[in-house]
Amino acid sequence: MNEVYEFIKKCGTYFLATVEDGQPRNRPFGTINIFDGKLYIQTGKSKNVSKQIQKNPRVEISCFDGSCGQWLRLAGELVRDDRREAKADMLEHYPDLKRMYSADDDNTEVLYFKNAEATIASFTDAPKVIKF
Repeated sequence: MNEVYEFIKKCGTYFLATVEDGQPRNRPFGTINIFDGKLYIQTGKSKNVSKQIQKNPRVEISCFDGSCGQWLRLAGELVRDDRREAKADMLEHYPDLKRMYSADDDNTEVLYFKNAEATIASFTDAPKVIKF
C-alpha cells in the first residue's frame, strides 16, 4: 500500500472513475493519504462524485508518471469514514482544503480503500500487482 501511495503522491493528480446510471464518470483528484493503516481520498458529500460512490462504491483511480513512463491503476471499494480524526488528518496533510472544508462540518468526506488491487505498468516492464 505504501508503494501505491508514494506513486500517486508523486504524480500529484490522479483520475477517479465512478459510474452513474451505467455511464462512466471520471474527474481529476489530488488528495491521497494514509491514516490508521488505510489509503484515503477526500471529497465533499454535496458533490455528485460522493453520491455516485455511495450508490456504487466500486471505483478506479489512474495516474501517469511521465518521468519514468509508468502508470498506475487502482481498483477497489471506497468506504466512508465519518471519524473526526480521519477528516482532521487529511486536512492537516492538505491545509489548502481548510478554506472549503472542516473536520467538524457535515460536508467533508474521507473514504478509504478496501479490497484494493493496484497495477503499476509501463510499455517496457511486466506489470506489478499490489493487493491490500
